[in-house]
Amino acid sequence: MALRILVLGASYGSLFGTKCLMAGHDVTLVCRGPTADLINRRGTEVRIKLKGEAAPRAIRSDALPGWLDARTPENAGPAGYDLVILAMQEPQYLHHAVRTLLARIAAARIPCLSLMNMPPLAYLKRIPAIDAAAAAAAYSKAEVWDRFDPELMTLCSPDPQASRPLDEPANVLTVNLATNFKAAAFASPFHTAMLTALADEIDAARLDGADVPVKLRMHQSLFVPFAKWTMLLTGNYRCVTAGAPIAIRDAVHADIGMSRDIYAAVESIVMRIGAQRDDLVPFDKYAAAAERLTNPSSAARAIAAGAPMAERVDKLIALIGRQYGITHPAIDRTVALVDAKLARNQVCAA
Repeated sequence: MALRILVLGASYGSLFGTKCLMAGHDVTLVCRGPTADLINRRGTEVRIKLKGEAAPRAIRSDALPGWLDARTPENAGPAGYDLVILAMQEPQYLHHAVRTLLARIAAARIPCLSLMNMPPLAYLKRIPAIDAAAAAAAYSKAEVWDRFDPELMTLCSPDPQASRPLDEPANVLTVNLATNFKAAAFASPFHTAMLTALADEIDAARLDGADVPVKLRMHQSLFVPFAKWTMLLTGNYRCVTAGAPIAIRDAVHADIGMSRDIYAAVESIVMRIGAQRDDLVPFDKYAAAAERLTNPSSAARAIAAGAPMAERVDKLIALIGRQYGITHPAIDRTVALVDAKLARNQVCAA
């Protein structure tokens, strides 16, 4: 039976949505009006390299078995949906229409899978070792998540890297690093079984008989999605510099010893709150993958472009680390630099 899946965010969300469409499920993308109109006219296109192929394949939604539409937040609602995917960046949930939609989703008690780098605060409440109230200072507006039942929220590590090409329409997405989504189980076995069945169907889906990378992998551990925290602090947030942003590859490999040290510090924080070594990605594996990440992170690009707010996983990790007396000077420098840049952006935007 096809699921009806509501995806908040039509950029990164279109990658997950495409995988669901390939598996025969129905997807609604929530986005701005012009993008919704474009998608409803022309569908979406996700470009991804298949194993053994030099050029990316263009996977168009109108050629897939699932059904796709797009709506603005004002015209979207949770009625009739089985699953909600949270694929916007955290500050975007402050927009009045999106925040109102979130409130309707929470009231309808629809299970939610977050693809955000910044975990919804409701998810952190599932982890006794985290003081969620102390962590709230890292959020643009923590109250956005107050109405959500933590047992209906789970988290996925958004390891695949994708971006909209600058010279293409907003319905096109290019996958730059075709790794897997790694999701933690829901509190409810029923909802976990639904997500596991979706993962199996995505795994089985083929394109002209060929396997397509980017899978959904299920894990019982609540900490597997936090494996990306080490990567974000070692690479993504260190793309922010006093000048122009640098590529993730350069942030990691310019001083590989420092990168290894930062990675280990974040590992110690994540393990202190309950993760096991097997939940995490070894540094050498990440460093090898980072060689292919030749653009600055989305957070660094947004900050350089003048964004007054950004996802603050850097600050979240620093705050959680301080709960256990774990700090690192390089992490503190990164947090201070991002704080200063955002403060300047806010003054300029005022």
